[in-house]
Amino acid sequence: MRRVDLADADCGIAQSLGVLTDWWTFLIVRDIAGGVTRFDGLQRGLGMSRRALAERLAALTEHGVLKRRRYTDRPPRYDYLLTAKGEGLLPVLIALQDWGDRHVLGDGSLTATASADSAEARRVHALVGRRLPALTLARHDGVPVPPVAADFWTVLYCFPGAFVPGSQGLPPSWSDIPGAPGCTLESMTYARRAADFTAAGAHVHGVSTQRPDQLAAFAAHARLPFPLLSDTDGRLTSALLLPTFRAAGTDRLKRVSLLLDPAATIRAVQFPVTDPAGSVTEMLHLVRELN
Repeated sequence: MRRVDLADADCGIAQSLGVLTDWWTFLIVRDIAGGVTRFDGLQRGLGMSRRALAERLAALTEHGVLKRRRYTDRPPRYDYLLTAKGEGLLPVLIALQDWGDRHVLGDGSLTATASADSAEARRVHALVGRRLPALTLARHDGVPVPPVAADFWTVLYCFPGAFVPGSQGLPPSWSDIPGAPGCTLESMTYARRAADFTAAGAHVHGVSTQRPDQLAAFAAHARLPFPLLSDTDGRLTSALLLPTFRAAGTDRLKRVSLLLDPAATIRAVQFPVTDPAGSVTEMLHLVRELN
């Protein structure tokens, strides 16, 4: 099919390709989702020509994927931000990331863990020193909140999913997925050590791609003294390119823990997390050491 035919096609894939014209476009959306919103930062990070970047930013703005927000008048300069239409691409980015991790960089197997020398591990550990872009996630009671606590250090432990025994059916073959059965143990261990983290100057937040109501049921069952946050829209996942896997028709976070300072800068990373309970003790040590 020729490019000129795409606009008249009835196929949604063809129409999408008329907007997302090449691989540069996906990388631009990826970097903007990650908090790089200014022209010079995008050009420097991507290494593409200024003309090519300007053309693609203009096209994405024209198609309503991006919007411009002026941050200086003389000369006029803009931040490029995702619109609601642009945020609709986040699951596409996550799916591409998962496919690349699993089938291009990996052996194609379904897993909730990764080896310490994997491309995923290198990507996650490279987050140290990175500042989390401004975003909100739905707390388990449905209230949108920033994932980082103001004036405190924050532990974000990401997990595939946690369920109330007997009331919520586990996804098919859940117990066969490496790492998945340890989610309850990890949350309960953080709950038991919550006072220690508070005394060390850190708040704990759990993050999953589960719906807020599912997280609320588990938080009540486990009597968690801290909030669970829902990343169903993939804002955090796509911003940091966190490793995921797909099971039972849902994109799920692999187990990874981040320690962020009050300025929302990532100061330490745990990945892979193969010992859920032991990782909590290790994270508490990191909080005391770095805070």
